[in-house]
Amino acid sequence: MKENKLIFKVSEETAGKKLREYLRAVEKLSGRLISGAARDGRITVNGTRVKLNYVVKLNDEIGFDVTKEESQNIDPEPIPIDVIYEDSDIIVVNKQPGIVVHPTKSYPNGTLANGLLYYFKEKDEKCIVRLVSRLDMDTSGLIIIAKNQFSHMALARDMGNENFEKSYLAIVHGNIDKKEGTINLPIYRVGGDTIKRIIDERGQESITHFSVLESCRKGDLVKLTLETGRTHQIRVHLTYLGYPLYGDSLYGIGNEDDYIKRQALHAYKLKFPHPRTGEILELEADMPEDMKELLNKIKS
Repeated sequence: MKENKLIFKVSEETAGKKLREYLRAVEKLSGRLISGAARDGRITVNGTRVKLNYVVKLNDEIGFDVTKEESQNIDPEPIPIDVIYEDSDIIVVNKQPGIVVHPTKSYPNGTLANGLLYYFKEKDEKCIVRLVSRLDMDTSGLIIIAKNQFSHMALARDMGNENFEKSYLAIVHGNIDKKEGTINLPIYRVGGDTIKRIIDERGQESITHFSVLESCRKGDLVKLTLETGRTHQIRVHLTYLGYPLYGDSLYGIGNEDDYIKRQALHAYKLKFPHPRTGEILELEADMPEDMKELLNKIKS
């Protein structure tokens, strides 16, 4: 299998479908992805370009080229990238705290996306930055970036299934009564002019599973796994229950620079099916030094 091409073999059960229907129903490709590839001439059957109304036959070999000439209006910048995993379809990086993921009006440069484009350029890879997951500026940890349109589509499609897990480490004020449990409380955006969220029955269903890994004199180290992925979900849920994150200036106690200079939250583990092979990948990034130092501080 070439790295830039998907190869599908038509079985007896799937023969007789039109090519477009086969790619959507059997291979679970999006209509947008199929149409774009067909328009560019990137789909073949037995080595020959065909139209999408071609009827596939038993043992036909369908080739689907995932490469596509694209560009992004983002300047490449030599920013260090901590690569945890990489292949021809995806790259998973460990984002450092204090870095914005993607350029905004307030942060037009110096973002993770700027660094990734430089990284791709140095490797002579013609990729754009397709973020599969995001983190707040002051949250550290694992982020998935798709290297092509196919892998981005596949990961977005699979994000809601049970094989896709995102787990975090947080250090909170206070000692949680239950050592493990589930928080199921709806999260609502207060208004259009603020990023702050609250617990409110008008909000979206939000589910967080937690377990206390270590109880200290001044707080707990908690593992949290998201079942839903709402903005600020962990921070809102824990604050509402009375256990705000250390260093959380938006939802927590306020300035706590003596302890940590950002919210004590780290996306430490990802589990997800590889977009091409379906193999379950499990990746981890160690808790950063500032959180290790904080943990030592709250023990005394």
